Amino acid sequence: MVVVTLQRKKCIGCNYCVELAPEQFQMSKKDGKSVLLHAVEKKGFHTIKSPDDSIYEPCRQAQQACPVKIITTKIR
Repeated sequence: MVVVTLQRKKCIGCNYCVELAPEQFQMSKKDGKSVLLHAVEKKGFHTIKSPDDSIYEPCRQAQQACPVKIITTKIR
């Protein structure tokens, strides 16, 4: 199980996450911030839990590239 979390309010819209993991992230046309696709929002944290382990590496790369460090990627 891969768990990816995004703190969307802190996003600066750099687009690195979309470039590295386009199947999980896209940029909002409304405010220019990243959106974690199919995420559940709770207290400012947008989270997906996926049984698909193939999303781990692109999401981990997005986490490392994020200049404001608002993405976390874990395997449970």
